[in-house]
Amino acid sequence: MNGSIQIKRVYEQPEESDGYRILVDRLWPRGIKKERAQLNEWDKELAPSHELRTWFDHQPDRFKQFSNEYRNELLQKRTELIRIRRIADNQQVTLIYAAKDPEINHAVVLCNVLKDDVMIE
Repeated sequence: MNGSIQIKRVYEQPEESDGYRILVDRLWPRGIKKERAQLNEWDKELAPSHELRTWFDHQPDRFKQFSNEYRNELLQKRTELIRIRRIADNQQVTLIYAAKDPEINHAVVLCNVLKDDVMIE
């Protein structure tokens, strides 16, 4: 990969160094206008299922199990994961999310999966 993949909250200021910005939430973030988000795309397909997201409810004690379940969901979306990796082959990719906790959220899991060659291919 020539580019790399990182995560960033949608409420942080967009920067040119973000490169290709992809919102990876199923729901549009509260209080954010599309112009302010400066997204290249909104990929709802890579977000956790409604059921999994609702069950997790951003509770830290559920994060390990959430991560495992979400990884299993992502295994069914290999084509989409490969597409994002191909974008990252040529430029910086920033996965944009709305969750408050920067360490316990689905974008962290997704970013790790995208960086894990074995899981995708």
